[in-house]
This record gives sequence, C-alpha cells and structure tokens, in this order.
Amino acid sequence: MTLEEVLSQKSTEAERARCTGKALQEVLVTAMDNDALTVGVYECAKVMNLDPDSVSFCVLAVDEGFECDVALQIHFTLIQSFCFDNDISIVRVSDSRRLAEIVADEPQRLEDAHCVLITNPADGAWEDPSLEKLHLFCEESRRVNDWVPEVSLPGR
Repeated sequence: MTLEEVLSQKSTEAERARCTGKALQEVLVTAMDNDALTVGVYECAKVMNLDPDSVSFCVLAVDEGFECDVALQIHFTLIQSFCFDNDISIVRVSDSRRLAEIVADEPQRLEDAHCVLITNPADGAWEDPSLEKLHLFCEESRRVNDWVPEVSLPGR
C-alpha cells in the first residue's frame, strides 16, 4: 500500500466517522421526539429484560472516570453481552457530557446518560434513514472485528 493510499484511507475513515456521528445525533433527536428513547443504565436494563425485541440500537457513553467506576464497567459488559446475544447494534461515544446534552430532557437524567436505548414503537410509526446508516456502520465494523465501534458526536 502506498503512502497516498494510506492517507486517502485515513481521510475516508475520518469522513465516515464524522458522518456516523451526525447520523447518531439525528437518530437520537428523532427517537426522543417519537418517545422511543430510554436513558440510564438501570432503565435500559429493565427495557432489555422486559422487551428485548423492542430495542433497536444501544449507545454507551464513557468518559475519564469510566476506568474508576467498576460498577459501571460491569453494567457495560452485561449490556454489551446482551446486545450481542440479541442482535442489537451498539456503539460507544467518548463524550458522555455531549450525549447527555442531546438526550437529557430533565436535569436529573444528565448524570445517568451513560446508556441510551433506541426502541421501536409497537406500531412502527417512525422509520429513520439515519438509523439504517448506523446499523450498516455497525455491521461493517463487526466484519473487521470491531464489535463496539466508537463514534464521535458533533459539537453544538
């Protein structure tokens, strides 16, 4: 592989990551508008336990304190395992504060936005092309053994 090919591939990957982050933000906003969003580790675990077929997508947010929070790491491991077992697409974002800004409609939810689920409404009322892009992104990532790809959310 030549240097030009490597540089071209890196710029393509950066563009792909930027587009994926924008698609994730659009999906989160649309899901919130359609009441198809669950925020919080415990709330997400309840939804996954009660109705795993309704879950379409999972977002996990990590930050600097993640390595120190053993309980959160255990929850993330269990959630990831559940997602893998139930064919639920999953991504990780490194900016939990930005994720919280997008999904938190109440101040108390800001601190618990480490896990966000996008669910399908029972009547199938909304379809989102951005969600399809995210599913494809996850599928492509799994092909190269990146089981929980990281996505960067765009700034405000």
